[in-house]
Amino acid sequence: MPHKVVIIGSGFGGLFAARRLGVAGVPLTLIDRTNHHLFQPLLYQVATGILSEGEIAPPTRDVLRHHPHTNVILGDVTRIDLAARTVTSMAIDLEVVTPYDSLIIAGGLRTTYFGHDEYLEHAPGIKTIDDALELRARIFGAFERAEVEPDPVARAAWMTFVVIGAGATGAEMAGQIAELAHRTLKRNFRRIDPADARIVVVDAGPRMLGNFHEKLAAAAEAELKRLGVEIHLGMPVTGVDESGVDLETDDPRLKRIESRAKVWAAGVRPSPLGSLLADQSEHVALDHAGRVQVQDNCSLPGHPEVFVVGDMMGLRDLPGVAEVAIQSGNHAAGEILRRRRGDLRPRPFHYRDLGNLASISSRFAIFELGPIRIDGLPAWLLWLVVHLTFLTGFKNRTSTLFHWSISFIGRDRSQRTFTPRERRGSG
Repeated sequence: MPHKVVIIGSGFGGLFAARRLGVAGVPLTLIDRTNHHLFQPLLYQVATGILSEGEIAPPTRDVLRHHPHTNVILGDVTRIDLAARTVTSMAIDLEVVTPYDSLIIAGGLRTTYFGHDEYLEHAPGIKTIDDALELRARIFGAFERAEVEPDPVARAAWMTFVVIGAGATGAEMAGQIAELAHRTLKRNFRRIDPADARIVVVDAGPRMLGNFHEKLAAAAEAELKRLGVEIHLGMPVTGVDESGVDLETDDPRLKRIESRAKVWAAGVRPSPLGSLLADQSEHVALDHAGRVQVQDNCSLPGHPEVFVVGDMMGLRDLPGVAEVAIQSGNHAAGEILRRRRGDLRPRPFHYRDLGNLASISSRFAIFELGPIRIDGLPAWLLWLVVHLTFLTGFKNRTSTLFHWSISFIGRDRSQRTFTPRERRGSG
């Protein structure tokens, strides 16, 4: 009987594990709730009209088409039975039970509202294609609505964009909304001037981009302010509704910001699949963030045939970034291949840090790798190269480079289409 491998998740961890095992001819089944591999770091560019969703989310079946022993199931995992070694998923309306000899779990992250899930209706996160398309509709729709609004107070609310969260995603979103208002939409409207838009970043923390060195974070903050972005730190959000955001602050001018377009970029949590594992075994524990505590080789305590990789993995406080997912997915695949060859010795996972990047605006980014810190145009050029390299497929790289040329060298953005359905809940 061949060794059967099941992989849950088609993100960076799952896809890179599937590729390595597929090249080796290992029979495997990849299960995911979506039919695509999503390049999450560029979702904000879908939301702001630079890229299309297809350029950052190629079909998983197409990516793995050259691996004849790889099967793909579009399904939502509902149960992982560690004792029976089966994974149960709902493939639209059909329950599918898939047995495994080895299992790799790469469920990724979800948006968290820290116990206030009611905020979701008014401030979408940015973790999925659906999120990005809804935000695109809300952002461009807000300008359209402002164009016909006769009341100046109401018009100002439609032209106020609040980004909640001052991490990399929040900074990148705010920068692109500012450039959209000042460059792309120039002379597109007759009754409003898009450059009058107010873009606000709020966060409960004491500074922006807490995972970067203070000097780089300060440089990024200065660039956002140059673009006209307001930044208010140390102000926790106490309420989000259809018409605005409430903040905890002593400044009466900021206790309430009237805004009809909000973006939630304040927090993430691991997939709930970790709880499915912890409920079944006393050996499985979750850390304070909900990540599954694993052995040094990324395997599950008490279940050496199960690997947890990427953002779900709790190991030595590794960051939740794409490169950790890629390297841990590759490592888990390598462990499975060695076992098939009869080598049962576990190899510890060693993460190789390749640096941290964030693009704040056209021609300005920040980069950090140990003592190396770069900002401005050199970091932005590095950002371009790195993101093109990690995009999947020659066609997607070529198309992305074309649209970047249009947006960054010129001022146009070709992906500005939205539908009434995508504008749900936006007023």
